[in-house]
Amino acid sequence: MTEPITPDLAYHLKTTSDPNLSPDGSSLAYTLGWVDAETVSNRSQIIVLDLDNGSKKELTQGAKDSAPKISSDGLRTAFLRSVDGSPPQVWIIGMEGNEPKKVTDLPKGVIDYGWSPDGKSLAVCGDVDPEEADASVGTEGVPQVTVVQRVRYRYDTLGWRGDAHFHLFVVNLDSDETRQLTDGDWDDTAPVWSPDGSQIAFISGRRDDRDFLALSEVYTVPAEGGEPKLVSEGLLSVGALTWSPDGRQLAVVGSDAPEGMVLWQGWLYALEDGKEPQKLTDDTIKPYLGFPPVMRPATLHWTDHGQILYLGERKGESFLMITPPEGGPSETVWGGSCLATGLTIDRNAGRAVVAASSPDSPGDLIRIDLATGAGQELSEYNRSYMKEHPAAEMEKFSIARPGDESGFEIECRLFFPPQFDAASTYPLVLDIHGGPNGAFFDAFVPAQQVLAAAGYLVLAVNPRGSSTYGTDFMMAVLGDWGGEDYRDLMAAVDHVCQQPYVDEGKLGVHGYSYGGYMTSWIVGHTDRFKAAVVGAPCINLHSMYGTSDIGISFGEAQWGGSIVDATDKMLERSPISYVANVDTPVLLLHGDADARCPIGQSEEYFIALKRLGKDVEFVRFPGCSHLFPRMGHPKMREEYLVRTLGWFNRFL
Repeated sequence: MTEPITPDLAYHLKTTSDPNLSPDGSSLAYTLGWVDAETVSNRSQIIVLDLDNGSKKELTQGAKDSAPKISSDGLRTAFLRSVDGSPPQVWIIGMEGNEPKKVTDLPKGVIDYGWSPDGKSLAVCGDVDPEEADASVGTEGVPQVTVVQRVRYRYDTLGWRGDAHFHLFVVNLDSDETRQLTDGDWDDTAPVWSPDGSQIAFISGRRDDRDFLALSEVYTVPAEGGEPKLVSEGLLSVGALTWSPDGRQLAVVGSDAPEGMVLWQGWLYALEDGKEPQKLTDDTIKPYLGFPPVMRPATLHWTDHGQILYLGERKGESFLMITPPEGGPSETVWGGSCLATGLTIDRNAGRAVVAASSPDSPGDLIRIDLATGAGQELSEYNRSYMKEHPAAEMEKFSIARPGDESGFEIECRLFFPPQFDAASTYPLVLDIHGGPNGAFFDAFVPAQQVLAAAGYLVLAVNPRGSSTYGTDFMMAVLGDWGGEDYRDLMAAVDHVCQQPYVDEGKLGVHGYSYGGYMTSWIVGHTDRFKAAVVGAPCINLHSMYGTSDIGISFGEAQWGGSIVDATDKMLERSPISYVANVDTPVLLLHGDADARCPIGQSEEYFIALKRLGKDVEFVRFPGCSHLFPRMGHPKMREEYLVRTLGWFNRFL
């Protein structure tokens, strides 16, 4: 007898992430995450899987261990450990298991690191805060002021930044000496050693306008110290990198688009000293990057056989791609029908392992034979839960909007309730992704699964502006929030409502971040939806410009200019301007530590709706950043789903 997936799924599912193969490909280290039912807290530890005999062992026993990386000799594993809420540090343990040794002690912890080729040193990326030196100044117990001198003084999820910056250090494992390698009024991240260990390449943002624009460059610096050298001139932003086997070139994911960011659409480039960056891919594929600096950089692998391997995304699906460094057609090794977020490849490029989610699985580790492209599931932590709580069936289709001259096709995913009966009718919830340059993938999304399991049809649309469908499609939303993207969404709803099993009198809409913006925009422009759940929205673009941590770097490109140049357009495209038209009951869900879409956005909307006598409820999530539905406290993640489901049950 099966049961529906419910909002408490976070307490039952486990996550597998950070896969890392030993150089010879015989062992796989990874992070296993779960929720401790007694303490209601997130836990994680390092597991090592023997790929030859299938045996696995718990390599570490810490409360929060993550990000394992096996040394070049295959005998040791480094990992990040946080003890009692302290910032994470690098620890090292033998592959056979013993007492781990802490090898870093940076005041604000480590966010990323990498082994030197000879295994004698580590390059680590940590936070450097010049204000800490003055922390003792003042009288104990007397409040102290904080001084803001730059635009980027905070960052969502990371919190208060002030004048702090990420910089690189080298740790000598023989002498235990830690030496700072970079400094300055900018962030240095993603260190990668050259094959001979003499250089470290990294990503930085050192332009004069770095406080206003989300731009970045690649530099190299001698591992023994020295002046960093710019090697990515011609590119405006870079998100991941790796060295060629001979150390003469770098492969990077970058962008030369002045109005875009590499996170929205990047290309694979080859960089060589004294030469223009060589673009190796077109925009039919988007190299995966994740969300740096909150997430560690994506993996690129340049093989000894002269191929570059990486995760690529196309039309809401992930693939393992291979591209020749001299240019030419890219090939698909493996993939489709999934969202892949982690990659590791052995030294000889014989085996790869990816961490991936699919519509019927919240996450798996998959071994890939790079010669044949054959994949094999390695993890089964969630198999019993998914067998007892089957995922919703998904159907994909595309529509061409009548009268639209762009020629764009809009891809949609429709999730069906368990035991779906086409002779019955069901309420429908339109789900809208964030971004706007995000995308829905062939993946397991908790909110969609919970709603479908409760008896709702769930429609997930990738309107224009979504990534993974090419640059023209992605860029079409810039300066046009609430325009053609809104029409795409409504056309998708119209299409699905033609089906006899849809109860058109019971339509709901949900979205988070930009999806929250679009949800509030929709209810200000149509009354066809009977319930709306608005998560962490952008409500007033004019006020968000000065209160969001990316109000300038993101907002000026998305909304048509600065607050001086685009004031009228910002207000015209703000849902707050149409609040009098709202007749749909609105539930607002927002984290009160959100720096990306500050909670003041929901506060403005709630007060305006309440003053006009509208049906509205406002739920504040304490201590939660913008990413809390994905990375936050398990109780808060559960509460988000409970509130969402409860609102739709009440009105639909």
